Amino acid sequence: MWIWQQSDWPHFHWDHQAIHGLLCEVNFNQGKLLGQMGQADKQVTLDTLLTNILHSSAIEGEQLNASSVRSSLADKLGVQEAKPYPTSKQTEGLAEMMVDAIDNWEQPLTLERLLHWHLLLFPDDQTAINPIAGGILRGDTPMQVVSGRLDRPTIHFEALPRAGLESQLAQFIDWFNESRSDTTLNPLVRAAIAHLWFVTLHPLDDGNGRITRLLTDLALAQAENQSIRLYAMSVSILDKRNEYYDILENSQKGTLDITLWLRWFLETLNQALLDTLKGIEQTVAKTQFWQHVDQTALNQEQVKVLNRLLDGDFAEEISSSQYQKVTKVSRATATRHLTQLVELSCLT
Repeated sequence: MWIWQQSDWPHFHWDHQAIHGLLCEVNFNQGKLLGQMGQADKQVTLDTLLTNILHSSAIEGEQLNASSVRSSLADKLGVQEAKPYPTSKQTEGLAEMMVDAIDNWEQPLTLERLLHWHLLLFPDDQTAINPIAGGILRGDTPMQVVSGRLDRPTIHFEALPRAGLESQLAQFIDWFNESRSDTTLNPLVRAAIAHLWFVTLHPLDDGNGRITRLLTDLALAQAENQSIRLYAMSVSILDKRNEYYDILENSQKGTLDITLWLRWFLETLNQALLDTLKGIEQTVAKTQFWQHVDQTALNQEQVKVLNRLLDGDFAEEISSSQYQKVTKVSRATATRHLTQLVELSCLT
């Protein structure tokens, strides 16, 4: 049985004790992230949202033009770019979707808003490239997620029939809006439920995964508006892409006990927070390092290698042969440069 065929669908339940520790850890790291970053400026938000859009599309195997998406986002956020890159209707739509989810988090979710996001994802002028009609629910053809040979397909998931989809979607939307004020439901658990519930409905011909992750970002913004501007959960999902599809498939074939899904979701969210914190720590360490170094005593090759070390590109050490490869200098020059860096106390 698919999960939506269970008699008590969609009344999910879970082991609260099994996820309690994870919830505490995620909340702690959210607070730590906010404490280290303070108020996120528009440039930080731009970088985060760009990363989220690119990685969410990459999960579906679509590679976007990063420069074009960045220019579209910059325009929506009011950030002045030194060299704006040409945009397209698609990148403008992707930027509008993301900014709407993050900035307009107080606005209620509606069917019209969801379908507008879908239309932005599949603009009219792209139908020659992708025949998906944006802004409408899927048709009567059974919605299946399959892989393998055409004559022997493996069915990973089959969504509920088209008949009754509107009422199921209306139930989800009502829950999404009403659960915001439910003090008995942890906001992060709510985001995880929204993710699984919507992707299980699979209400669209294409783009269900991207709209699902956008809804998740909206739910996370509602949970704690500021920190979602500092991290991109889609990065961690992409890192565990196969696990992501496996846990969804197993959850959609299982019972309405979603404990395993909640654990996976919270662990992935926590990893996104930890990765962001690590990046901040590296940036702070790099800044502190250069505050105590006289760069006028260094040549450009030495500065380049030190920055690479500070960025973690090497395992905290570098050999003369590695120095040669990075800087394109001779072995004798590499040895001399490294000796100077030791004498200047830049290296040990």
